[in-house]
Amino acid sequence: MSVTLRDIREDDLEKIMNWRMDPDITRYMNTDPKLTLAGQRNWFEKVKGDSNVRYWMILVDGEPAGVINLTGLDSPKGELGWAYYMGEKRLRSIQTALALEMSMYDYVFGVLKKRAVYGDVFTLNKGVIQLHKLCGCEVAEEKKKHVCKNGVFYDVTFLRMTAELWSQVGSGKKYEKIDFDCGREAGSE
Repeated sequence: MSVTLRDIREDDLEKIMNWRMDPDITRYMNTDPKLTLAGQRNWFEKVKGDSNVRYWMILVDGEPAGVINLTGLDSPKGELGWAYYMGEKRLRSIQTALALEMSMYDYVFGVLKKRAVYGDVFTLNKGVIQLHKLCGCEVAEEKKKHVCKNGVFYDVTFLRMTAELWSQVGSGKKYEKIDFDCGREAGSE
């Protein structure tokens, strides 16, 4: 399986919208949005001109499979946030997840020269927390009843990877390298 990235494009918006409203995806997210294509276009215009964020389409064997993003790119503290989801169930794999996460660390620390990257996961999503730990992440904090969604409170686990920690654990990891430094699409910032 070959995993590549490219910047999201306007013709991706309907697919991204449908993934983002899929209950299989949203059950582990902070919100269950009701999106529209017009709203997606507004969001896309906003993020493509925002130097503080970047979104990529995850391609598996050339087929759109999910979305990964970084936030806080302009942070003077050098601390980023990140998140991703695989919208196409049949294209999900542990190998893809490991390659995405560890290649993202290579990019954040080796190319962008940032200090730390943080993510958060509903604590009930034990498999994803274990995946992050397998990549070398450490638990930064656990907050009880941190998110209320549809009247239900969820505990959230915050995870962190630092440049120092990645320099210690990253060299011993085996994974498919994914190019996060792929060029921006023509016409985008």
